[in-house]
Amino acid sequence: MTDKLTKTGAAVGEPVATGSAPSDAFLDVRDLKIHFPTDDGLVKSVDGLSFQLEKGKTLGIVGESGSGKSVTSLGIMGLHTVGQYGRQKAQISGEIWLNGRDLLSADPDEVRKMRGRDMAMIFQDPLSAMHPYYTVGSQIVEAYRVHHDVDKKTARKRAVELLDRVGIPEPAKRFDNYPHEFSGGMRQRAMIAMALVNNPALLIADEPTTALDVTVQAQILDLMRDLQKEFGSAVVIITHDLGVVAELADDILVMYGGRCVERGPAESVFYEPQHPYTWGLLGSMPRIDRDQTDRLIPVKGNPPSLINIPSGCAFNPRCPYADVPKGGITRTQRPELAPAGDRHFSACHMPQEERTRIWTEEIAPKL
Repeated sequence: MTDKLTKTGAAVGEPVATGSAPSDAFLDVRDLKIHFPTDDGLVKSVDGLSFQLEKGKTLGIVGESGSGKSVTSLGIMGLHTVGQYGRQKAQISGEIWLNGRDLLSADPDEVRKMRGRDMAMIFQDPLSAMHPYYTVGSQIVEAYRVHHDVDKKTARKRAVELLDRVGIPEPAKRFDNYPHEFSGGMRQRAMIAMALVNNPALLIADEPTTALDVTVQAQILDLMRDLQKEFGSAVVIITHDLGVVAELADDILVMYGGRCVERGPAESVFYEPQHPYTWGLLGSMPRIDRDQTDRLIPVKGNPPSLINIPSGCAFNPRCPYADVPKGGITRTQRPELAPAGDRHFSACHMPQEERTRIWTEEIAPKL
């Protein structure tokens, strides 16, 4: 059993035991596994993930494409009733506690009623997430009336208020526009308005700034920060862009091969990272706060197949330090998350002293 200790009431980001009472955390995910049966084998998209999130805080989940980030978010929202890899349903185990309620053991109808009211999601592509045949305003109205017994006039007023709040110009007029009549940034703002129309306590944003230019990205991030302060929501930001989580996240969870390889406070993960994969992500991120004379340092190789995940540490085929632990343990035994600082955890076989030395002497000076 992975990512858990034998106590409850742990601090944010600290693993807890499965099968126990819910902790004080607003969102408490324990040993979550989401597998998809396919003709080629079992796709282990998420394979033992645990984390906690307090209300009013932001968790950034980062990693390459295929690491399990989006599958995790859809699992929390209860949207894996039909597997994306075929007709069979996803095989889901573990626990997902939201405000003291276990979503995985709850009745599907109850989870459906919570979706949009207690938890909402900003999807990666707003053009495909919004229905092309209905106006933007009518879709926000529908999302509001599902959870509130109000007439259309009241719901329309609420929708216009939200469109104005997220920065849509002339919101009463743009209410009657179709999604294709909005720019990319405006569609993303409309998706945020739809997600927030019911004041959800949990907001999940899946790649909220993908395909947007840098100016619009900054506006969207500022908007999300302001709205979180206003609504007090717990926010999960899912992205491969470390610049995004640097702007918003209080804590960072790094995923690789369907598992968490590092987790901790944002400042600690950025300035004292404890896993070679996190070093690779930081090395491949462009910097504007210093002169960049050398090329970016890529993470060599490709992400692992989620059907045939490498034995031992899943990162070992790409890790330049795989041979540092003696005896080939990196290729035979899977590392568990272990404390690496205050609320900071890392899953690496290398001794912490050696990781700290490598980061301080070899990696950090190059970034």
